[in-house]
Amino acid sequence: MIVSDIKNMADEIKDEVIKWRRHLHQNPEISFHETNTSEFIYNTLASFEGLQVSRPAQNSVVARLIGGRQGKVLAIRADMDALPIQEETGLEFSSLNEGVMHACGHDGHTAILLGTAKILSGMKQDISGEIRFIFQHAEELYPGGAEELVEAGVMDGVDAVIGTHLWSPLESGKIGIVYGEMLAAPDTFYVTINGKGGHGGLPHETVDSIAVGAQVVTNLQHIVSRNLDPLEQAVISVTKISGGTTHNVIPGSVEMMGTVRTFKKEVRKEIPGLMERVIKGITEAHGAGYDFKFEYGYRPVVNKDTITSFIHDTAIQLYGQEAVQVMKPNMVGEDFSAYLEKADGCFFFTGAGNSEKGITYPHHHSRFTIDEDSLKMGMEMFVSAALSFSGAGIPQNVHKINS
Repeated sequence: MIVSDIKNMADEIKDEVIKWRRHLHQNPEISFHETNTSEFIYNTLASFEGLQVSRPAQNSVVARLIGGRQGKVLAIRADMDALPIQEETGLEFSSLNEGVMHACGHDGHTAILLGTAKILSGMKQDISGEIRFIFQHAEELYPGGAEELVEAGVMDGVDAVIGTHLWSPLESGKIGIVYGEMLAAPDTFYVTINGKGGHGGLPHETVDSIAVGAQVVTNLQHIVSRNLDPLEQAVISVTKISGGTTHNVIPGSVEMMGTVRTFKKEVRKEIPGLMERVIKGITEAHGAGYDFKFEYGYRPVVNKDTITSFIHDTAIQLYGQEAVQVMKPNMVGEDFSAYLEKADGCFFFTGAGNSEKGITYPHHHSRFTIDEDSLKMGMEMFVSAALSFSGAGIPQNVHKINS
């Protein structure tokens, strides 16, 4: 199998893949409610020949393509859930579901993997081993769908796993590769400052929960800047504050929540204690009380160098060195990490932004969209990687890991 063959096969079905993406975009469903989405995926896969299609979880679908010869097992994953955002793109295929939108590219991920399955399903005799297509529910909402699918056995016997994320900060036509630590562990914290409410004009008779809360917000930032090794990567962000009812009443309590992002297990374990020390010290100094809760989210996504190098080679063979960008780690979270607990793998970026077309809005924005040319590129990467992994066409070793 040569590069031109793979590109021609992807080109032949690109319009169908775009059609699938637009259907999914127009009919988004939030995490753990992807009933119609999973049904569409199941029926589409069932229309292809040579696939064993199953439902390992209520809203997920897995298709197995077992080749004509024995060999290794490669899993490829796509997520399918949307976000609780009111769409403002003005696209002719905008969301029909009020307050729900594909604002992160999961519609494109699903369409890419459907196209990949369609191409490869016609090549069963050329494949050694198995290609396993995982269409996962609920990536956006902890505890996520990946852990549930792993527990259901979808990774049993898998030798390697790959996945991609359409990435608007990266221009369409580019592939982004990250070696080692790629995406952070996204944890969540909740804080309530308990003061003593009263009249806004008589603050001395109160314990001002807002004033105390403001100091908590400020001093939590000292953890990253002054309590951790400056060479460690960590983020603490207070993202919501709620308190008070009117202009002349000091509220008795203030609630806040936020996120912590880390890579290292030791740092991740240390931060909750440092946070509570800060919160306790400030509240005690001002005669207030507090409630503190810390919830651990997904593990960090850490790519395996051998599989990442393989994906790197695949991208270079398809598009040349100039189209491949080795990128830094990112503090976004992803439950692809659950699959990496079971097998070596690589999660990579497929460029989906296009400044010339005005496709520049960030992920989770009400005007987010993707350059649909990226769908074909995602398919080409998956098909090429699958064929190479199965022995139908090994890419040349065109670079070194540390290049």
